[in-house]
Amino acid sequence: MDIQPILAAMRRNKFGAILICIQMAVTIAVLCNAVFVIQQRIAWTEAPTGIDEQNIFTMKNKWIGHPEQNPLTRTKADLVALRGLAGVEDAYASSSFPLMGYGQTGFVNIQPDQRNPTANSSMYFADEHALHTLGLKLTAGRNIRASEVIEFTFTTADFSGPPIGIIITQSLAKALFPHESALGKAVYYGMPRPFTIIGIVERLQGHSVRAGGWGSDFREDTMIAPGRLPIAEIFYVVRTRPGQMASVMREAQRSLLNADPLRILTNVRTFKYTRQEAYRDDRAFVLILAVVCVIMLAVTALGIVGLTSYWVTQRQRQIGIRRALGGTRLAILRYFLTENLLIAVLASVLGCALTIGFNLWAVTTFEMARLPYFYLAVGSGTILLLGQLAAFWPARRACVVPPALAARSV
Repeated sequence: MDIQPILAAMRRNKFGAILICIQMAVTIAVLCNAVFVIQQRIAWTEAPTGIDEQNIFTMKNKWIGHPEQNPLTRTKADLVALRGLAGVEDAYASSSFPLMGYGQTGFVNIQPDQRNPTANSSMYFADEHALHTLGLKLTAGRNIRASEVIEFTFTTADFSGPPIGIIITQSLAKALFPHESALGKAVYYGMPRPFTIIGIVERLQGHSVRAGGWGSDFREDTMIAPGRLPIAEIFYVVRTRPGQMASVMREAQRSLLNADPLRILTNVRTFKYTRQEAYRDDRAFVLILAVVCVIMLAVTALGIVGLTSYWVTQRQRQIGIRRALGGTRLAILRYFLTENLLIAVLASVLGCALTIGFNLWAVTTFEMARLPYFYLAVGSGTILLLGQLAAFWPARRACVVPPALAARSV
């Protein structure tokens, strides 16, 4: 098809063509960057924690009676009871667990008097049952021994003394010792007492994992220290055998309350629920971006329909003359679709430039990742297809206008 008449007609109606071209270009820029962010955020929420998520539940225990008794003694009794329940693989107690939203984090140094920290890390206090309970994969070293578990009293004795053996993740090991093995090395975490790395696990996420929030930059840089905390409020982490989660959760609560009713058991949750809560804001953000993309595509499609309909109405005489001279319906349809395609191609070029410019600005301002060029192809292809589909209905309406009616409409 000769596009010279099409270009001449567009020059006579350039204002509408320019507006719809800009609208399509902006839609491409927003669509490409939004889809890229959506893909990143979905990948973020689906990242594995490193634990046996399907068979773990947690519950919060708060002692409200017997203030004269050491909470550690009562917690040990609870753990013995939990580990003895049918369907329970293992259990341990801690002040925090992965994805719970808060917990202890701090700087990790490789020298005691270091001013600038080498890395950040989340800290979990647990006993020798933690690795088995969580289902962690030990890639080097060994597990914590029962004799190494410290019963903290929060006195000066806790912050001085011989090294404490800890287990860290591969991610943290690489951050601390990128060019050598971390096993057996000493590190320092908030106290002059050193920690010795006795084991390395493949993966274990930290407490806070909201994208862009505190802890997101080091969410897999975590450590497990052998310790029991003498606090009245503690979390029990329980791993069940496959398929027995619901029954064990009921029996665990009943057993603990029968053993000592002077307590409050709350937040009895499967880890699946914990994951959903941890990433709730990220899922909402993805939904909002998706809705924005759909709205922009819909508005752009309506703009294309409106402009093509206007051109069809404005050119009824020309359509009638062409039909009278033997022009086929297919030729008229092809004319309007080609006209829209030319605008969409120009908008794609402009939109790709806007997309790259916006992404470079976001990279330097918000430290976002660079946009792969694949998304430019997807965004441009989507707009080209959308433009043709949106222009098809008004173009088809132009095809069925009888020549005589088109001539009388002038």
